Amino acid sequence: MSIEAQTVLTEQVAAAAQVAGLVIVSNAEGTDFSGGSTTRFTLGLAADLAKTQMLELSSGFDISRADLAAVVKDYLAEAAKRLKNPRPDCYLTLGGLPLGFDKFAWPFHASSSGADTSLVHGEIWLEDGKERLLHAKVSASMTVTFREVVAAPEQPFAESFIYNAVRKILDQGQLELVKSGNRQPVPVTTRYYNPKQKKFVFNDTTEAQRREFLAAKVYWLSGVLGGGQPVWMIDPRDAQYLDTTLEDLKKTAHTLATEGLIIIAETEYAVPTDALMARHEQYAEEMAQALAFTKPTFNEDMRAGHTNM
Repeated sequence: MSIEAQTVLTEQVAAAAQVAGLVIVSNAEGTDFSGGSTTRFTLGLAADLAKTQMLELSSGFDISRADLAAVVKDYLAEAAKRLKNPRPDCYLTLGGLPLGFDKFAWPFHASSSGADTSLVHGEIWLEDGKERLLHAKVSASMTVTFREVVAAPEQPFAESFIYNAVRKILDQGQLELVKSGNRQPVPVTTRYYNPKQKKFVFNDTTEAQRREFLAAKVYWLSGVLGGGQPVWMIDPRDAQYLDTTLEDLKKTAHTLATEGLIIIAETEYAVPTDALMARHEQYAEEMAQALAFTKPTFNEDMRAGHTNM
């Protein structure tokens, strides 16, 4: 990337970040999977520079374009709220797995195998408050057809649905968390997109499921991983994952507060009560069952050689 182009991109990111309450802590030149030039920005909360996240953009990317600026603005505004979480990198699955997302390399790159797909690589880790051991290296693939509904193959435009696709694939038992292993595929197709409503769809959930999800989220992300610090309850990524609205999430959070399971803090954030933390055996069992569901099973007769040839 030329110095001039990097300066322009940095100025654009700095201006957009400032509006969201973020600042650029540092930036450095990078290289994407295909050898293309990128810039890696470390963004921090203006009110707490210890809270940071990485934003990696391609050289030549112009976030001032009218069709791109609104998405980047929303992405940064959400990032500022998510960074207030004690573990902004962590998410929960419907099955009850607390996960950390790490080392995602943006933007998408073309498949080196000749397949007509775009890929992004990253890692997910089981975050249960103990030593980090189980993880999965993932390769999320976006088909050409799906690519047509994404405005740009950059982090602000794809991170949300990629993370939710990973959660969905885990819910289906199609990813295994292991101590070591090869990269596992996460196919992202048009089945995750509703063209009539022009939105991503991952799960059809009931109000009861969403209530259990939010309670478990506060238990894990605040109570276990966050030292009791408030976590954001009205996260648009969860709304997309659960196929619900932000208003519905807010109502569900208030229901949990009425039931004495959480305490609402700062309007959109919550911490667990002692009653919620007392459910540790339940949540540990749900996590164990979700982990077991991801492990491959074998036909024992075939393993013993009893097959019809």
